[in-house]
Amino acid sequence: MPRPIQATIHLDALRHNLSRMRAAAPDARVWAVVKANAYGHGIERVFDALRGADGFALLDLQEAERVRALGWRGPILLLEGVFEPRDLELCSRLDLWHTVHCDEQIAWLAAHKTQVPHRVFLKLNSGMNRLGFGRQRFRAAWARLDALPQVDEISLMTHFSDADGPRGIAHQVQVFEEATRDLPGERSLSNSAASLRHAADPGVRGDWIRPGIAVYGSAPDFPEHDIRHWDLQPTMTLATRILAVQDLRPGDTVGYGSSYTADAPVRIGVVACGYADGYPRHCSTGTPVLVDGVRTRLVGRVSMDMIAVDLTPVPQAGFGAEVTMWGRASNGAVLPVDEVAASAGTLSYELMCALALRVPVVVDGA
Repeated sequence: MPRPIQATIHLDALRHNLSRMRAAAPDARVWAVVKANAYGHGIERVFDALRGADGFALLDLQEAERVRALGWRGPILLLEGVFEPRDLELCSRLDLWHTVHCDEQIAWLAAHKTQVPHRVFLKLNSGMNRLGFGRQRFRAAWARLDALPQVDEISLMTHFSDADGPRGIAHQVQVFEEATRDLPGERSLSNSAASLRHAADPGVRGDWIRPGIAVYGSAPDFPEHDIRHWDLQPTMTLATRILAVQDLRPGDTVGYGSSYTADAPVRIGVVACGYADGYPRHCSTGTPVLVDGVRTRLVGRVSMDMIAVDLTPVPQAGFGAEVTMWGRASNGAVLPVDEVAASAGTLSYELMCALALRVPVVVDGA
């Protein structure tokens, strides 16, 4: 029989979260962001659940080809634009919209031979300082694009650095408003955090929102708010079973490095999951886990193929008991991936994207 670990993708939760994001930004159209293979969920697996979006946003041409192969005929946006001149040929063939964030991309467009002009999103660097034209050069870049016969409509976009935190977005919104004043074209500003926290403001909401992590059941401003606060549902469950049970006496240790020492008699369950499955090695004693839907904790170090969990809160659990590493247990109990990521000192993005190829994946709700 196969090793008892499995990831489940919940299509009902994806549909719910997409609807929740649309409700958070009334009158705006919604890009479903499916970069990084749909945040580790698999583009082909999530497509049917997300086809209610107005468009798909992603990073590379191979992902765009996969979305078109699934039958999508609506907008597809390359969030980082093209990486070399010949990419524009595929943009023409696949009818892709693409971001323009640097002089080189404008020059490539000027030299591109096409019968159908391109739809582009001109990116403003409003303070994130990754991609985009600074405020002093933005309008000149717009004028250069507007003069090209290869370019049809120019939309205007930026990306927030602090929509999830106390600094907020006001300083970047001001830069965007000043740089784009009186320029025509649709606007796109808001990621997941801005859509949930700030999109009641039409100037922030714009014409398109770009929710990513929230669609996949993670709170973009955790731990200030959790998924229950934002009415989001987990879209990925990583579940396994107990392989063995050990009864420890006071002074007994668990795992490599003996990082956990029992201070009283305790039963532990040895679980079929480890860092080779994508579970974070940096999780330590105290990291939450569900056994038979009951919340308990990891003890000791995470090893390649196994971890140990404290069975004190679930004395009836034994060999074969269900263990939910994150997501939704069979009894409906939920362990948000955000909590596990916090224990590892990272973000939910990394956990979902790092799911190992050796973990079987099934789809629920197709």
